[in-house]
Amino acid sequence: MSELTLYAGPYPERHEKQPGRVDRMLSSGWGYWAPRLGPTTWRLSRHAERVMACADEVADLDDAGILAKAEELGAALLRQGFEPPLVARAFALIREVTARKLGMRHYKVQIMGGWALLDGRLAEMRTGEGKTITALLPAATAALAGMPVHVITVNDYLAERDSEETRPVYEALGLTVGLVKHGMEPPERRAAYARDITFCTNKEVTFDYLRDRIALGDMRASVQLKLERLADGGDRSKQLIMRGLHFCIIDEADSVLIDEARTPLIISREVEAPDTDEPYATALALARALEPGVDFRLTQDERAVNLLEEGQERLRTLVEGKHGLWRSRRAREELIEQALSALHFFHLDTHYIIAEDKVQIVDEYTGRIMADRSWERGLHQLIEVKEGVPVTGGRETIAKITYQTFFRRYLRLAGMTGTGYEVAPELWADYRLRVVRIPTNRKPRQVELGRITYVTEDDRWTAVVDRVAEMSRHKGRPVLVGTRSVEASEHLSKLLDAAGLPHVVLNARQDKEEAETVAQAGQAGRITVATNIAGRGTDIKLAPGVAEAGGLHVILTEYHESARIDRQLFGRAGRQGDNGSFEAIVCLQDELLRRFAGKAARTVRAAAAGRRRLGHTTTTLLRRVAQGAAESLHAKIRAENLRSAEQTEKALGFAKQGE
Repeated sequence: MSELTLYAGPYPERHEKQPGRVDRMLSSGWGYWAPRLGPTTWRLSRHAERVMACADEVADLDDAGILAKAEELGAALLRQGFEPPLVARAFALIREVTARKLGMRHYKVQIMGGWALLDGRLAEMRTGEGKTITALLPAATAALAGMPVHVITVNDYLAERDSEETRPVYEALGLTVGLVKHGMEPPERRAAYARDITFCTNKEVTFDYLRDRIALGDMRASVQLKLERLADGGDRSKQLIMRGLHFCIIDEADSVLIDEARTPLIISREVEAPDTDEPYATALALARALEPGVDFRLTQDERAVNLLEEGQERLRTLVEGKHGLWRSRRAREELIEQALSALHFFHLDTHYIIAEDKVQIVDEYTGRIMADRSWERGLHQLIEVKEGVPVTGGRETIAKITYQTFFRRYLRLAGMTGTGYEVAPELWADYRLRVVRIPTNRKPRQVELGRITYVTEDDRWTAVVDRVAEMSRHKGRPVLVGTRSVEASEHLSKLLDAAGLPHVVLNARQDKEEAETVAQAGQAGRITVATNIAGRGTDIKLAPGVAEAGGLHVILTEYHESARIDRQLFGRAGRQGDNGSFEAIVCLQDELLRRFAGKAARTVRAAAAGRRRLGHTTTTLLRRVAQGAAESLHAKIRAENLRSAEQTEKALGFAKQGE
């Protein structure tokens, strides 16, 4: 384990040049083999045994003794760094305090996970294995050594829940806890980041970093700030929100570092709303007048629109006599392509909902509303006109950064997830995070009941309703049904109502009740319909008698673009050695197959005329082809983001300023 170094200065962070294409290719190769090579698990097991052997040293300490021991260990860690014997004693103390304050004593596998995190790795731990208290071990150890710690989760609810749940442990060790969530003002944020351990979401911490970058400008070095203070008496460091980027632990790390890394984080200001929506309304009318395949071509997998020569000429004819932007070929063609995207690629209750008379974007990975986010280059305004809601102003970019650039700047980065192995090469290439698989505390007892693909949507939904009725009504088991969109969840809800099956629905319209709804999903006979990974990070505890009946049953109704996310949904069943089962009941007409295996799906559909469902081999092949194409496209987009960031860095003329 590397030696601990405390970094002085107003804004400690790592300054590292973005890796080039060749470096990333070589790193990806190592990232594939790294988790598969070396006795990593064996070493972690030895470290965990060392921690457990220290238990007697702290078992008889009273509260004052615990505080004194924490201070003693903190001073030693500050002097000597994260030396294994010291870390073992610190972990043993934290483990004892956790048992007293939370009634949970870390298992051996959780100690192994905590050690991997402190060592700057990504610990893959199965759903329900206790990642929240696992993070206590490295977070408290680093904080005792004087290193500010950020514990990052995917939403405000989880950040607040985890901070309140673990606060008694940290405070018993003499440490302070802060919380940053959406809507907080700068003074509140500054106070929260001044604590020893700060809980926050990935978006909040990244935007706070960008605000600090704007405040600092190019005055990032300690000497520069001191000179500025001498020159005019000012102190720009007082405007900063954070204390730099020291140690970061990311929960659901693959969601943050991979799934959400396709889109840069942008701070922008609103441009005054247009006096009229006429240009957008005209663009939509013109787009509807164009003929697909003749005037324009749609590329479904990339959601790309290309005006063909016939379309360009027809558009020129249609706008004759119009003024303003319509006289500029480039401007009109760009706006029409965006209008075609709004009409053909972005759909109500799938990609966005209407709430409070506004277009609200729905995150395709989480099913949650993306607050304060909007599409660029007029697309958002075109969708507003399409849906008949008030048109907002455009956005002007002030600063932006990719997740790859931001998280690489932490002096020490670690993460936890239930599904990281599949993306190990990219995690190593982009973040220098090595994935380590942590064993489960108990042997998994999850059962797969099959993966069925129906030819038509009606047959799929009929099969889903029948299975829900069988599991819930006849066997008394709780059922969690995962859907890909708001529209699908509400369609299934109507079918369940018609079948007389009481249920609850969780989608972007009810995301405020997300955690409470999912936490109750383990009650006997309860039916929960939710977007595919709604409630991720929330424990589903089985009610008495449910495990004996077979446990929670999970039904996936549409494959996601990443096999990892399917696995995340399946992982809701059978947590911590409980009984549980899962299955997939999908359809040949689903978006994944249409977008990424369209030709193959049409061929299979033609060959399956007169049949209700497909065979297992055909289903598996189609899924793998489609998900492979989708994952390749998304990796390409993330790589393009990195290349764009590198080009921006070069254009700005100084390697430290990549945003």
